[in-house]
Amino acid sequence: MAGDSVIGNKIRILREQQGLSSDELGERCGCEPDLIRQLESGELLPSLAPLIKITRSLGVRLGTLLDDDEHIGPVITRAGEASTVTRFKSSGSSGEGGSLDFAALAPDKAARHMEPFLIDVHPGTVDVALSSHEGEEFIYVLEGLLEIEYGKDVFALSPGDSIYYDSIVPHEVRAKGPSLAKIVAVVYAPS
Repeated sequence: MAGDSVIGNKIRILREQQGLSSDELGERCGCEPDLIRQLESGELLPSLAPLIKITRSLGVRLGTLLDDDEHIGPVITRAGEASTVTRFKSSGSSGEGGSLDFAALAPDKAARHMEPFLIDVHPGTVDVALSSHEGEEFIYVLEGLLEIEYGKDVFALSPGDSIYYDSIVPHEVRAKGPSLAKIVAVVYAPS
């Protein structure tokens, strides 16, 4: 998907601007250098947890990888105008799982502390490690059925339901059943 190479290209540019090799960035963020190279080349569909580690190590917000420009003041995103969709694996860095299509809802907002997204959660067989990263997440279900694995618990959510959790606890977001789920998610990762 085109959005994946955009993210990889931004990682490469930020890494090179700081004079870091893939090995140095990998060491700094606790990721394998091969993962960095595969993300930069667009060979690997990214998942959220390593991207948060990478952006923190580079000293930028997660949204920097999804944004184009930033503007001062309020940002309005009209219906149907969410940013380009970027696809992530459900979690982990290997295995076959469902995918998440992220559309940033305020990509041009300068100096923000939250990342709001409209996400299509595609069903798939889950066989990946749970995600864990600093921060908090809020999810509101618009359509379909969602399943959240949070630590040792599993929660089923329907349209109109929401969940707010500390994302340091290992977690997984997935569609429940064979149909797509649509959610609004707000991710906060401290800088």
